[in-house]
Amino acid sequence: MITVRIHPKLMAAGVHLACSGVLAAMAAVMVFHVWYPSPYGQMSGATDLFLIMVGVDIALGPLATFVVFNAEKPRTKLLIDLLVVAALQLAALGYGMWTVFVARPVHLVFEYDRMRVVHAVEIPAVFLDRVPAGIDPLPIWGPTLLALRPFKNNAEQTNATLDALAGIELSIRPELWQSYDRAVPEVLKSAKPLASLMAKNPAFAIPVRQALADLRRSADDTVYLPLVSRTNFGTALLDAKTAQPLALLALDSF
Repeated sequence: MITVRIHPKLMAAGVHLACSGVLAAMAAVMVFHVWYPSPYGQMSGATDLFLIMVGVDIALGPLATFVVFNAEKPRTKLLIDLLVVAALQLAALGYGMWTVFVARPVHLVFEYDRMRVVHAVEIPAVFLDRVPAGIDPLPIWGPTLLALRPFKNNAEQTNATLDALAGIELSIRPELWQSYDRAVPEVLKSAKPLASLMAKNPAFAIPVRQALADLRRSADDTVYLPLVSRTNFGTALLDAKTAQPLALLALDSF
């Protein structure tokens, strides 16, 4: 019988790597099932950020363990060295998770002629006292569905438009938020038939038809609106009667 002896350094690094993998899996569940449910991870740029963060964290932790581990060290010193490595790795992971958390999508907003994904980091703290009653400004458990109310007068519209040109998007202004249900007629009035989307760009036909097949719907009972996210543009598929979002596609429909 052949016995394979594994070097203690490799054994220690391997155990650390396995523990790091478990932590990474738990972090992935929190990020992609709670803060960035599909497809927000891709549309908000969280997928690449998370992979870089976890990749670096997983690589450096076991590597540091491999460097500092020495079975001939006094047990107390070895334990302290390993605890320092673990603490540094957890601190780095915690900072990365916090960065992902504060950038999470909090609302999907109907913005008069489009849908916009609003992220927590985009809403200035000074705006939070303007949130209408009954609306959670920064939900943790995934984005909520909102709409912008009509402007009260021309002056409000002019000021909001000027602010938008200066970089303060309409959808990050809580005083304009309202329940999505109240805006359903306006949503359906602004939405467009899928035939016009596929006519605008024939290359969209295949992914749109695949999305409809996945949803088990026809093009006749589905409409769309352009979608804006922090890092890219897309398309929101909506129910043609209820205006409820059905899918968010990475197809620039502007």
